[in-house]
Amino acid sequence: MRNAYLSFLGLLASILFLPFAAFAADLPALTGRVVDNAGIIDAGTRAALTQKLADFETKGSDQIVVATIPSLGGEEIEPYANRLFRFWKLGQAKENNGVLLLVAPNDRKMRIEVGYGLEGTLTDLHTKLIIENDMVPAFRAGDFPGGIS
Repeated sequence: MRNAYLSFLGLLASILFLPFAAFAADLPALTGRVVDNAGIIDAGTRAALTQKLADFETKGSDQIVVATIPSLGGEEIEPYANRLFRFWKLGQAKENNGVLLLVAPNDRKMRIEVGYGLEGTLTDLHTKLIIENDMVPAFRAGDFPGGIS
């Protein structure tokens, strides 16, 4: 009876956690400071942005990573960005000072995910203003590299 109960609990746990395993497979690998899986950033901009982000991290230890994916596959951008941020373990663990800029051009969605250590500096209002005042106008003009930079 006890073995049957334990088997049932194991089966139930695998059913409950299977969707999380499927989500994890959708997350791209962290291959650098700029992960352009949507192919919207030209090589020159990618190189300049990578150097700019490296210099920024060297100066103050805050880590910023840019990621583009073609589509969110029906998922909302906020939970996807949060999962990707945690999967990549951005920022220093003790400081939690990472920032993820995520762009999904086919869905016309973008998000700036901020680690808890930077929420006082880079607030929700700041990220909203960056998106609305800098990124959206550039994207509407067809300038994805400029909006991301």
